[in-house]
This record gives sequence, C-alpha cells and structure tokens, in this order.
Amino acid sequence: MLEFREISVSDKERICSALRYSDFMGCEYSFANNMAWRRLAGSKIAFYKDFYICCAFETEDGYPHFILPAGRGDLSELLSELMRYTSSSGAPLILTGITDSSLCMLSELFPDSFTYELDRDSSDYIYLTEDFISLKGKKYHGKRNHLARFRELDYTYSPITENDFDDCITFCTAEYNNRYDSADRSFVAEQFAINTYFTYFKELELKGGLIRIDGKVAAVTIGEQLNSETFCVHIEKADTSFNGIYAGISHLFAESEAAGLKYINREEDLGIEGLRRSKLSYNPAFLLNKYTLIFK
Repeated sequence: MLEFREISVSDKERICSALRYSDFMGCEYSFANNMAWRRLAGSKIAFYKDFYICCAFETEDGYPHFILPAGRGDLSELLSELMRYTSSSGAPLILTGITDSSLCMLSELFPDSFTYELDRDSSDYIYLTEDFISLKGKKYHGKRNHLARFRELDYTYSPITENDFDDCITFCTAEYNNRYDSADRSFVAEQFAINTYFTYFKELELKGGLIRIDGKVAAVTIGEQLNSETFCVHIEKADTSFNGIYAGISHLFAESEAAGLKYINREEDLGIEGLRRSKLSYNPAFLLNKYTLIFK
C-alpha cells in the first residue's frame, strides 16, 4: 500500500537518483522545487520500488493530482497501483505535467484509457542557451537595448553566498509586499518557497546570482541544473525602478551558470499576461507542453 508523507531534505539522494534516471525536462522534476513548493497544493511524496511519486492533495477538484512518477521499473505496474490507490477513495487517477513524449508513451501503454487536455498556463518556456546569452539577430534587438540600458548602471554582480541570504530574503519579501495581496494563498506559498531555497541552499545544490546597486540588493535569481542538458531558473526578482534590471540579471546569471548546457528552462507563466509577454519576448526555442490526463 502506498504511504504518502511530506518531503524532507533527507530524501534528496533517493529522489534525485530517480530524477536523474528519467532525465525529464519539466520544472516539476526538481527536488528543490518539490521541497520549496510543497505548501502550494499540499504536496506529499511516496516511493514504489525504484519510482519516486509526488502528489498534490489540496486541489480545486478535491482529487489527488500526480506528477508522472520518475524512476526505473514497470510503469504499467506502478500506474495500476496508483489506480487502485485512487479508486479506494472514489477518485479517478489524474496525472499532470504530461509532456508530448510522455503522452505518446502513455497512449501506447494504455490505449483509449484516458482523456487529456493541454494546460497552457503550466507549459514551460525552453530557450537555447547560446541564443539566450548571445542575443544575436534582429529578433533580439529590443533585448540588446534593454541590456545596454542596464549596463549604464553602476552595479555589481556576484554569485549568492551564505552572507547574502538575509539581504536576499528581505529584498524578495519587500518586492512581494509592494505588489501582491499577502492574504493570497499563492503569495504565502511563494514566500515559503523562497525561504526554503535559502534555508537549504547548500543541501539543494542551488546556484544564485545577485545584483547590488549602491550596496543594496536590486535583483536576485536562483536556479540549478535540471537534467543532463538543461538549466532551470526557479526565481528571478528585480527592482524595476532600475532600467533594464531584469535583462541584466537574466543575462548575467545565464552567462555565469548555464553556459555549457544546451537549454534553459524558465518555467511556466501561470496564465499571467505580463509574464507571458515577457517570456515570449525572449523567443523560446519551444514550449514544453504540459497536459492533464484523467484515466477513465
């Protein structure tokens, strides 16, 4: 019988072993993200043989939503086990974050057994690292201009160290307090996520970048290598009173941490119009489509 519990930093080795084996590109296949965002939808984890299972229990429809498990073994056997688990409480088996390649694989394993729909708001933006850093060509003309304005500032950029944690947390909290309703559930969850990233920064093997202007934090970003060819940016916060600051932090961080990897995953836009425009303006190589599957 599957037993679900809250994720712990002590689970890292076992979970990361399963994630490395599957080598998925979606941002949900990050131990750091699973740790940091566990409060957003009441996520809990379980293991089945050599598979890692992550499930959101606090959902709008009241049913558990599973990420396609990562790891090695008989996937048909595992999904049958998940079906038994959900049916015991009268719920369907729902899988989220399913990519095109996983959709094809599941269609072969379980023909005519499920319905699915695209979750555009959760689809990840994937960029070619070389293009994102070089910004060559007409399509990046605007971005080069933003970067030029940023370079006129008297700034310093450096990797985040333990000595910067308090300043970074204070900056991120102030940015959210100025922009969002602190009673909003997602606001609370994001503040928890940011604090988790910094609390376990070393254990999670995260990378960070920091811009200071006049000695004060003006931009913060955190990411990590997600799979064998992809770097993933988890958070990126900046003081927009400084011209070009977002262009600056994204460029400097990619240049210092993502060079050598083929892709950069800058995660989803959550259906936020301004965020969608911003992510599209960097000309993604492709969107990593995400589907929600419901087994009949």
